Amino acid sequence: MNSEDAFLQPIPVAQASADVRSRFIVRTYNHLFGAIALFTLIEIALFKSGVAERIASALMGNWLLVLGGFMLVGWFSSRAAANSKSLGSQYLALVAFVAAEAIIFIPLLFVANAYSQQTDGSNVIASAAGTTILGCAGLTVVAFVTRKDFSFLRSFLMWGGIVALLLIVASMLFGFQMGTWFSVAMIGFAGAAVLYDTSNVLHHYEEDRYVAASLQLFSSVALMFYYVLMLFTSRR
Repeated sequence: MNSEDAFLQPIPVAQASADVRSRFIVRTYNHLFGAIALFTLIEIALFKSGVAERIASALMGNWLLVLGGFMLVGWFSSRAAANSKSLGSQYLALVAFVAAEAIIFIPLLFVANAYSQQTDGSNVIASAAGTTILGCAGLTVVAFVTRKDFSFLRSFLMWGGIVALLLIVASMLFGFQMGTWFSVAMIGFAGAAVLYDTSNVLHHYEEDRYVAASLQLFSSVALMFYYVLMLFTSRR
């Protein structure tokens, strides 16, 4: 590779001009909000059509399988975000991931909706969504304000994810319940993922990978929302 080829290589957005960084951040978070809106619309369509009830009845007795699927889909999303180069493949990965997450969330949303109807009218789903938004927003501000590179969390997230997956498999094999503390631990794990992914997007992604960046962030937000919602519905 000659010096001219090296010059043409894409550079991380952190090394680009302020205008380029600003445009990248706006595009990334616009696509993140779009992914959240698409997720919401898919869930509404599935519940309104009655399809969600059939999916929930099929998966309700396999909670640990759903948890394992959630972890695996999150892992594949990270790989897709890291490897998708063309804009088309980035959009395909984002839409496919949002759709897969919408299906995986159905049993928990079904339970949360029933739980809300049995209580004093409080909306557990809305409460979990609000808590998730506040938590993710706070961690995002930390990443933006400190401008710290949280890449050191990568090993923790990798091994933490492996341990969590092994615990899920073990509970399936031996029939024990992981309980509330597992949800609490996974919320902490999701918080670390938000910090890492936000930092990773800001420091290591190129300007033209804003869709993949939004996929990475959506994965962390969905992870936190899932376990916050699970924690709220377990308080019976």
